[in-house]
Amino acid sequence: MASDKIDRILEQWQQELPQVNVAPLAVTGRLLRIARLLEKQRETLLAKYGLSVWSFDVLATLRRQGPPYQLKPTDLYSLLMLSSGAMTNRIDRLEQDGIVVRSRDGSDRRSVIVQLTPKGIALADEVMPVLFAQESELLAQFATPEELETLVPLLRRLLLSLEEIA
Repeated sequence: MASDKIDRILEQWQQELPQVNVAPLAVTGRLLRIARLLEKQRETLLAKYGLSVWSFDVLATLRRQGPPYQLKPTDLYSLLMLSSGAMTNRIDRLEQDGIVVRSRDGSDRRSVIVQLTPKGIALADEVMPVLFAQESELLAQFATPEELETLVPLLRRLLLSLEEIA
């Protein structure tokens, strides 16, 4: 099997700190590198649609809510793990681009609702199939469906474990 950059880093650490167990880096280093590379691929694809990763995250989060494709800003920043200030800036930008609109919540006039516009819905519906196809193609080059069925539960367990302590 071919070596990757993490193999080289592991060798270097084992040489420099032989008394330290660097074995976890074989997993964590690869997960971090994979995440960066996947995000870079997403950035490239999304840029073709005038989107950034963060704007797509908001767009996709609203779209997957189903009709009427809306959430309160507090729910949005909770789902996306952002501060309220960061979410406000993102919503401002998406509103300027005509992707979302803000309106008063009918049940609580003090509260605001963020809703996808028809343009936002159309954009999400255009991007999602392309993104999923790109990621399906990538995974098909990497593993068989059976191997992915083995990998998914392991990744889920790791994610749930990390979310518990985060």
